[in-house]
Order: sequence, then structure tokens, then C-alpha cells
Amino acid sequence: PFESFFGGGGRWQQSRGKRGSNLRARVKPSLVEVANGARKNLKVKKQIQCHTCHGSGAKDASSVGKCSVCGGTGVIKKVQNTILGQMQTSSTCYQCNGSGQQITKKCATCNGLGVEYGEETIQVDIPAGVQDGMQLSMSGKGNNGEQGGPSGDLIIQIEVGQNRELAVAGQNIIYNTHIRFIDAVLV
Repeated sequence: PFESFFGGGGRWQQSRGKRGSNLRARVKPSLVEVANGARKNLKVKKQIQCHTCHGSGAKDASSVGKCSVCGGTGVIKKVQNTILGQMQTSSTCYQCNGSGQQITKKCATCNGLGVEYGEETIQVDIPAGVQDGMQLSMSGKGNNGEQGGPSGDLIIQIEVGQNRELAVAGQNIIYNTHIRFIDAVLV
């Protein structure tokens, strides 16, 4: 920003870790669930928080220290001489991604990433009236971020289940049944 160009104030916002990736999943609600809405449990295989280090990536609490590049500030300041005088710029530390911390001994389970593969059951609320091909998004339900970073999103693809007697055609539901000719004429 303009302030950091001139070395101006404000507290530097520290970021943590790398954001997790988005995931895609498919849900196949029945026509009854489409009409009334439903809540489904969806099992998702994804990156979850490491059970050993609880997402920190460090072997233990004593295995985290100040970043050697930025000195624990999370910011690298650079002073340049120009024809207008000295100008200071600030940028996020490339070593610690702005956290100000550096892992000295990595967790053996996740190799310092803070995530491992596992399975999570997620409740999905399917609103009434969804259509085949629609997508729902659940913020923060994707892969966990590395070293405490934010989680990605879960994108849910709706595939409406078909039925022998019922079919969906746009906004209409078609009911297929056999009736006698005389019943069709008299109705």
C-alpha cells in the first residue's frame, strides 16, 4: 500500500501458512429430497489437521523459534537510495510467510506441513428446489491449510437422482404411469 511505500505507520498484518485447496464432491438427492430439501452426511477424504502437532508443523512447543530472516517481525524492510532521498519498502517475509516464526524441528507425522490425509463427515443442507447441475459452496470445508493456514472451500455438484416413474424436465416433474384408454378419455 501507499503507506508502506513511504515507510508509514500501521501494524503489519501477519499471515499464517498456505491456504488449503478447494475440493469438489457430488451429491445425488432423490426427487423427494429435491422437492422438500434435505440434510445429508457426506464423507470427504481430504487434508485434515495433523493429530500429532495439531496443525503447527513443529515437533513440540520448544521446536518453534523466531524467523532467522525477519527476526520474528514477519516483515522484511528494504531501504533504497534514490534521487529523492531514502525510500523504505516493506514486504512479507519469504521465509516464514509473515508469521515471524520458524520451525527448528519438524513434526515426524506431517513433515512440518501441519496436515495429513484423513476423512471427515460433513453435513450438507440441500435446499428445496435445487436443480440438476447446480453447485453449492461451503466455505472453509475444503482441504486444511498448511502450517495453520486457512482451509479451502468445498464445492458440491448436485446430480438429481432419476426415478422410473418420475422425471424432471426443467421446472416440471413428469409422472409416467400406464392408464387405460377409456380412463384417459373420461377424465
